[in-house]
Amino acid sequence: MITKNEYRNGLRALIVLLMCLSFIPKVFASGSGTVDPSSPDYLGRKGKNIYVSKSGDNSDGSSWGKAYHTIQAALSAIPDEKGGHQIMIRPDTYVEANLSTAYKGAQGAYNLLIGDTDGKLGSGATGRIIIDSGDPQKGFKSYDWWSTIRATSKGWRPEFTEQTFSSICWDRWILRNLYTSGGDAGFFWDLTDKSGEGFTVILEDCVGIGRAFGGGICYPLVRPDEPSIFRRCYFLALDWVGDTGAVLVGGWEKTMPGYPHLIMEDCTLVHPDNALAMSYASNCVNVRAVGCHFIVLNFTQPEMGGKSTGIICTQGHKATGKLHVDLEDCILAGYSVFTSGEDGKAVSYTTKGKVQAYVQFSQPVPEGFERINQWPDQLFDYMAIPKPLLK
Repeated sequence: MITKNEYRNGLRALIVLLMCLSFIPKVFASGSGTVDPSSPDYLGRKGKNIYVSKSGDNSDGSSWGKAYHTIQAALSAIPDEKGGHQIMIRPDTYVEANLSTAYKGAQGAYNLLIGDTDGKLGSGATGRIIIDSGDPQKGFKSYDWWSTIRATSKGWRPEFTEQTFSSICWDRWILRNLYTSGGDAGFFWDLTDKSGEGFTVILEDCVGIGRAFGGGICYPLVRPDEPSIFRRCYFLALDWVGDTGAVLVGGWEKTMPGYPHLIMEDCTLVHPDNALAMSYASNCVNVRAVGCHFIVLNFTQPEMGGKSTGIICTQGHKATGKLHVDLEDCILAGYSVFTSGEDGKAVSYTTKGKVQAYVQFSQPVPEGFERINQWPDQLFDYMAIPKPLLK
């Protein structure tokens, strides 16, 4: 017979479960659901609208006519931490680096940074919103901590004397319709001295290009009902040396969490040597990929001295470093699916639906993967950087 206390405890557990199940689809839904202040079903707090356009008068950002000339000016004008604020950007090229926000968003009321690619927000223009983080006179600036998103660690090397800064200021922000390049990373959030805290960012319909990382997140604690989400994004990294990847991830937990730090949906990852990589300094990190394309250009010949870290990379991990990845309806290409040798033992995975791999002929395909034995031309078509949708 069930006691009254057992009944009450069971009822409470059921109520909590139903509340979680009712909330999760709203966070995961296309368009970011009710946390997105631009969504028709948004129920959160309505904040301030701020505009960015080089055609504005650079006064107070309150309209397209009064728009700020820089994205950073708009970010600095966010008035409070209550969330629901929106920054709208006119198509153009903005030569800016190390962007930071004045305030985080709030639970249930994220802030939004959105490019007006199709002109529907009233900017009077269509096209890409390019954030170029290179040197204004000399071009591509390949230098640690010089990226689209501001983060730095004092003393990283002797010349790094600037005070440590964490990307955690971007917590509970949505970024949409943006194209970044020119620096060390495209869309990459490093929590530095705030590592081990909760952090969520949603990235949609964006292009992230960098030397080391096209995108990524290091080192948050999992929020079970608020994972970070990269949706319909393209990531390209240009270097293969050291701690690099099209998307780099790092977790804080010493044991593998049961929920993902990052969910990628319909994303394309392109890299010379590894598409998804676990950071060297990571502890346990959990990633879910649905409908994604992993494209690695290295199909080396080991007998001639060639080396590859694998499409999904756990090379150089520390003792507590573990990567778990759930793959659903994904397709991968490169020398090998995982890092070969001892380093590859740091990865665990599941597959669901149709998960395919095109690898070097001498390499095995892990259980759960379907081997592709002919050149996947349609996969490699995804290497082209997507153009903005103007309709």
